[in-house]
Amino acid sequence: MVPAVNETLFPMEPTPAKPPMKEKERAPVAKTFRAYDPHQILLLPPSLEEWLPERHLARFVSELVEEALDLSAIRAAYVEERGYPPYDPRLMVKLLIYGYCTGQRSSRAIEKRCHDEVAFRYLAAGAAPDFRSIARFRRRHLEALAGLFLQALRLCRKAGMVKLGKVALDGTKLRANASRHKAMSYKRMVEREKQLETEIDALLEEAERQDAAEDERFGPNGRDDDLPEELNRRVDRLLKIQEAKKALEEEARRAAAEKAAEQADAQDLEEAVKDAKVQAAVSKAVPKPKAQRNFTDPDARIMKMSDGAFHECYNGQAVVDDAFQVIVAADTTQCAADAPSLLPMLEQTVTNCGQLPGQILADAGYCADESLKTLAEMDVDALIATGRWPHGQPPPPAPRGRIPANATARERMARKTRTKKGRADYSRRKVIVEPVFGQMTILQGARHLLLRGKEAATAEWRLLCACHNLRKLHTASGTARPAGLAPA
Repeated sequence: MVPAVNETLFPMEPTPAKPPMKEKERAPVAKTFRAYDPHQILLLPPSLEEWLPERHLARFVSELVEEALDLSAIRAAYVEERGYPPYDPRLMVKLLIYGYCTGQRSSRAIEKRCHDEVAFRYLAAGAAPDFRSIARFRRRHLEALAGLFLQALRLCRKAGMVKLGKVALDGTKLRANASRHKAMSYKRMVEREKQLETEIDALLEEAERQDAAEDERFGPNGRDDDLPEELNRRVDRLLKIQEAKKALEEEARRAAAEKAAEQADAQDLEEAVKDAKVQAAVSKAVPKPKAQRNFTDPDARIMKMSDGAFHECYNGQAVVDDAFQVIVAADTTQCAADAPSLLPMLEQTVTNCGQLPGQILADAGYCADESLKTLAEMDVDALIATGRWPHGQPPPPAPRGRIPANATARERMARKTRTKKGRADYSRRKVIVEPVFGQMTILQGARHLLLRGKEAATAEWRLLCACHNLRKLHTASGTARPAGLAPA
């Protein structure tokens, strides 16, 4: 048995105390993060109402469609029939308006965002229409969707955002959904038509020789599949060229007839003589060698854009009110020049708003003698630049003295724009209309059109202008509810 140690005889040395740990030697403490479980199942059903801010544009669009816009023209297109029920028109209109307001105009882009973005899911109530349904709906109801421009304008007027004291007119080139490389001039069409006819004749002769050789080698049922495909490709190309060539010739005859009729009216000729002159002009009408037609979008025209490049375009016209930059008239033309659009756009403004504007401003592109005379006869206060001044050079001094009695309409307009008041009023033009085109380009992608054809391009441009006005209404109202609407 081991005796116990006598602590008295053999005292134990005390264990030395450990020195205090320095700050750097302390063991690191794990950082606490917020709980994160990607596989956590929602305990309560989510509410999309809680996922959007109170004043979000999507809420504004939803209440606008539910309470303010008239969709009867769209609903009237549906009849009771068998088959799977279509999507509610309210859902589709909400998606298109919000998409056009935010620059998501492609049907595929809208479908994708119905899966990915809260705002689109909120408007669709969790549904996700496929891009074919969205594209078909837009194509089927394009005229009714373009009519939303007038409805949006009425809402802006009801909210007091349209004063018509001063308006500015301007145009912007809109890229068509067509490549300039898919166009051909009339001269090239004539050359290519003869070349294709020669190639087709050669292919037919070759086909006959091969048929005879195959009959001897494979029997009467033998054939070569490659040659007919090549032949069909050339035949299709020839038909397209002939169709485009015929359209250009028809346009040339129509233009010649209109010009001859105007000249006959100016000379006050009798009807028989007038008809004879028109028929003679039509019989001699030939398209210009450089006249072009696009095979993808025949209605588009080659125009020079702001970057100096030439593209297939339409000329988008807009009249903008000074108060809140609301567009009061919108249209597209196939003419690159702006001058022919002055009077039609003024007439559309009166039709849409029911009155003449107090003053209309336009740049030198709209200056034409006939238009200036008509504006003077209508007693419209207009300020239209009669020329462009070199950058950096001051304008000529304001005229003094009385206006000469024999002054032309252009000379009178030039004197008016050079006065102190005229310069001050005209300086408002660029700050009224040009920011609108910039906003539509950046926020809505309005520089390019998706739809083809003159009517479709006009409808899409008006829908873009309607969405621009709705954005202005949303900003001016300061709430998600459109101004002037009664609370739900």
